Amino acid sequence: TLMAAVQRGSAPLQSPRSYASRTAANDPMILVATIEDGIRVLTMNRPKQLNGWTLPMMQELIDQLHLADQDPEAKVVILTGKGPYYCAGVNLSDMIQPMHPATLHNEIRTHNETQFNAFLNFRKPIIAAINGPVIGAALTSATLCDAIIAAERATFWTPFSRLGVPPEGCSSVNFPRIMGPENAQRMLGPEGWKPTAAEALEVGLVTCVVPAPPTAEDSAVEAALMAEACALARTWVAQGKTRQLLHGGGADLIEEYKRVNAEESVRLADQFLS
Repeated sequence: TLMAAVQRGSAPLQSPRSYASRTAANDPMILVATIEDGIRVLTMNRPKQLNGWTLPMMQELIDQLHLADQDPEAKVVILTGKGPYYCAGVNLSDMIQPMHPATLHNEIRTHNETQFNAFLNFRKPIIAAINGPVIGAALTSATLCDAIIAAERATFWTPFSRLGVPPEGCSSVNFPRIMGPENAQRMLGPEGWKPTAAEALEVGLVTCVVPAPPTAEDSAVEAALMAEACALARTWVAQGKTRQLLHGGGADLIEEYKRVNAEESVRLADQFLS
């Protein structure tokens, strides 16, 4: 969930804007690369923190998605992570500070809804290239992409029941549609099922799995994964593919999911304050 990103002094996620000064620094949180055929690659670049989402990182990801959406040269976006993890979810190390309950409720709702709307509002095809374990909001947002390509070492975990919070990222509706009600309940409910890449492929959660030896270095895993992702992206560019959700839903379903996201965000804030 995104609720743990709310902290004293943090403003709500803002409208998209350029982070040119930050991305020009030596250690940007999101690496941006444009390769041939109009493919834009966004790489989460906090490997020592397992690419966990902090509030500034979430804001930068929103901004980079917006910039790619507005750039006519970018035809397809690939989102991936650097290091052993794709993303360990939202960084829970920052504790929420006391504030008026109504203010806190609004902060939680706004942060959560804004982050997932950044994916739902993205108008071009997007591939989630999962280089390692993915947890929580990073997974539910990946399921709002057009395809998920996973390294063999990847695992998929949504520990919402364990944390005592309701599903987010449209997963209450999207997961059953992707993999059926039983498998969705296994992941979202008390069992807390954490499928491997092979298991995720079997139930329809991922599009394909890229094999790699268990002893492979991160760089080798990333290279093999990106080769597969770029091959799919080139095919999409050639086909002029339009934006679709993982299970094939188009613009109408995306509008439905924006309503689901708003409802889930309210339930999340309600639960946190209950």
